[in-house]
Amino acid sequence: MLSDIEIAQRAEMLHIRDIAEKTGIVEDDLEYYGKYKAKISSDAIKKADGNENGKLILVTAINPTPAGEGKTTVTIGLGDAMTRMGKKTFIALREPSLGPVMGVKGGAAGGGYAQIVPMEDINLHFTGDMHAITAANNLLSAMIDNHIQKGNLLNIDVTNIVWKRCLDMNDRALRNVVIGMGGKINGIPRQDSFMITVASEVMAILCLANNVEDLKTRLGNIIVAYKYTGEPVYARDLKAEGAMAALLKDAIKPNIVQTLEHTPCFVHGGPFANIAHGCNSVQATKLAVKLGDYAITEAGFGADLGAEKFMDIKCRMSGLRPDAVVIVATVKALKYNGGVAKDDLKEENIDALSKGIVNLEKHIENMQSFGTPVVVALNRFATDTDAELKTVIDRCASYGVKCALCEVFAKGGEGGIELAEYVIDAIENKPAAYVPVYDTESSIEEKVNAIVTKVYGGSGVVFSNKAKKEIKKLAELDLDKKPVCIAKTQYSLSDNPSLLGRPTDFTVEIKTIRISNGAGFIVAEAGDIMTMPGLPKVPAAENIDINEDGIISGLF
Repeated sequence: MLSDIEIAQRAEMLHIRDIAEKTGIVEDDLEYYGKYKAKISSDAIKKADGNENGKLILVTAINPTPAGEGKTTVTIGLGDAMTRMGKKTFIALREPSLGPVMGVKGGAAGGGYAQIVPMEDINLHFTGDMHAITAANNLLSAMIDNHIQKGNLLNIDVTNIVWKRCLDMNDRALRNVVIGMGGKINGIPRQDSFMITVASEVMAILCLANNVEDLKTRLGNIIVAYKYTGEPVYARDLKAEGAMAALLKDAIKPNIVQTLEHTPCFVHGGPFANIAHGCNSVQATKLAVKLGDYAITEAGFGADLGAEKFMDIKCRMSGLRPDAVVIVATVKALKYNGGVAKDDLKEENIDALSKGIVNLEKHIENMQSFGTPVVVALNRFATDTDAELKTVIDRCASYGVKCALCEVFAKGGEGGIELAEYVIDAIENKPAAYVPVYDTESSIEEKVNAIVTKVYGGSGVVFSNKAKKEIKKLAELDLDKKPVCIAKTQYSLSDNPSLLGRPTDFTVEIKTIRISNGAGFIVAEAGDIMTMPGLPKVPAAENIDINEDGIISGLF
């Protein structure tokens, strides 16, 4: 059996010019990065803006488990299935971060015969967007410390600098650091910290900006610190937004690649869904909607994270509205939620499956509460028994949704035809009516409580004393009327990763509240979430290699 990377390396890719041409994008609007990937010019986006919108499909999933769910694989396979059916289809995905690629997860370009290519490029440096975001972020950090060292005319409180440096790599040693050591010539000593690039506000801004001017405005609105008087200090006060935007002049342009079956795919932006808003760029999604009859995008991790943030943050800011939601599940993952150990998931266990399926049930209810029709994609594995598959399909029917067996990993687009048919039927017969979870004019406490009680199924929220003080400060500064982005574990509906299935009667502890003013949302950190992950005992990087011919191996 071929590995993902071996399948990708044997693919017969078309020149990206040919992929773009059949979508209506002319060669003059492409900026090539080799033969098989390119950026889309801002002119192409302006040209497409007058087109009518196609139908938007959001792919999400149950809470992730060690068994794997294959959300990206299903997203790609669904796109290929629709292309096979003669539908003009675009896929819009996030860019992989080097953190998980070198850490636990490995590659993030799909799997089996449902992949986007060139897989190695996409998973590694791609077109350099991550590095540009890192550079822009750290330029601002450097300008803050330089301003302080050169006299601090803005009266910045050195103990109240909220801007962090970033790096697109898992490195727990950088979570808390001391900088400026070695005497006055090397800066003012202070405590600092790093977050992973995909969790940074610059990443969120890039993904929510509509154009360069919007990008510059958002960058200028970043709050970097507070003065001794308590007033916020903005990036624009340091005159940093222009240079930051210049560093991002190419990164803001969507990237176009192709699937193994030559369906066009925009891959742009990559915020994590457990600590950021988990969706690809607004520009890429809008372009997919404007150019295709159907646009398929995904939101990271379970529907309680990425999909909720898609609905409550991205939809509010962009005007985008999904016409259907696909929730990806597997028999193995549902049995895991029912209490089966990872090593025993291959054995048939109807009782555990029936017990764990309540996790899927809650995600279905949540997505329906947004006013959007739902279809379940049951990603099929060889060890699934007929009785187990029937159990899931029947339970989905009792929830009022169709469940399609999905075999895109093994069969490519052919294995997603049933899913595509169910999704198209849902779009045509069940019109969506977007309903957000909360009103942005509500207090921060009310917004967080709405997400916890309505989406997670919890009984309430406990705010730390620190969080309460931060909420009070944001209200005094009139910065509290924004959407909320909760950062929490992806493994549970709660903030406790060990509470599987559909937990009830739990509270969520909010330890910290911070403002991402440029992005336009408030971040509430729950539980023991880390904004800078660490590497596992055996990093995926140990298995990655390259030979003298430049052929990469071990990349998933």
